[in-house]
Amino acid sequence: MKVKEKLTKGTEPVLWAKIIIYAICILAAFICLVPLINVISVSFSTNRTAASVFLFPREISTESYKVIFAQKQVWRSLGVSAVRVVYAVALSTVLTVLMAFPLSRDEKRYPTRRLYVGILILCMLFDGGMVPKIVLMINWLHLGNTVSSLVLPLAVNIFNVILCMNFFRQLPKELEEAAYVDGASNMQALFKIIIPVSKPVMATIMMFTFVNHWNDYFTALVYIHDLSKYPFQTYIRAAIQSDDIKSMMDLQNYLLVSDKTVKSAQIVVGMLPLLVLYPLSQKYFATGFTLGAVKG
Repeated sequence: MKVKEKLTKGTEPVLWAKIIIYAICILAAFICLVPLINVISVSFSTNRTAASVFLFPREISTESYKVIFAQKQVWRSLGVSAVRVVYAVALSTVLTVLMAFPLSRDEKRYPTRRLYVGILILCMLFDGGMVPKIVLMINWLHLGNTVSSLVLPLAVNIFNVILCMNFFRQLPKELEEAAYVDGASNMQALFKIIIPVSKPVMATIMMFTFVNHWNDYFTALVYIHDLSKYPFQTYIRAAIQSDDIKSMMDLQNYLLVSDKTVKSAQIVVGMLPLLVLYPLSQKYFATGFTLGAVKG
């Protein structure tokens, strides 16, 4: 006990060090939150006061939200994004699990494991480029202007596969061995034993996939040529790059708002699903990310 006390003596951070650490964390959080609060405040301000708003709205108004939700294209874009993320999360989760499970087995059961893991890492580091993807999706598969063209190029994320693989490897082997003793097949062991105890990593890869597809705007610029089939983030990009919003709404509504308030409201609507879903999955997210990253 005395030896342990001597070894740990002096390792506790002193008060001033704690104060500096907390101050840096609070400052970093404030720097990250200020732009978010500013955008929200501008979206709830009137066209006259938007230019002078910083952290709090002036002359609170919801006209910007009424204007954007009165546009049919906004609802169509939200619908495309909703279909895309549901399709992407379901497909990517299934493919990730089916790829990660055999790669998590040891070399005795899967002798070529190291070879395929090396190929995955190589694919993660070096991309084939945009031209082959365009030729494949548009010329060969004829999937241009479809939701599949937004999902399939990003269907398997190698980082998620490695994260899931490492999580599976740290699970007790006795669980799987007991299933095999009872006569279970590999697929039965996966779906009845492994997946039920892997909720943290499942939530993590689903959250990563959701964020990746919800925030992605560039893929639609490449594969989608019909404005009515744009996902919401691509629509927001087109709206923000526009010099004004007169062409996107009738003149009567335009007189009640400004470019700045409407664009801020669109940004708020675009990030709202992330602000709602992340706290709900946070308890699984931290556990899945850390446990899946510690074992190679």
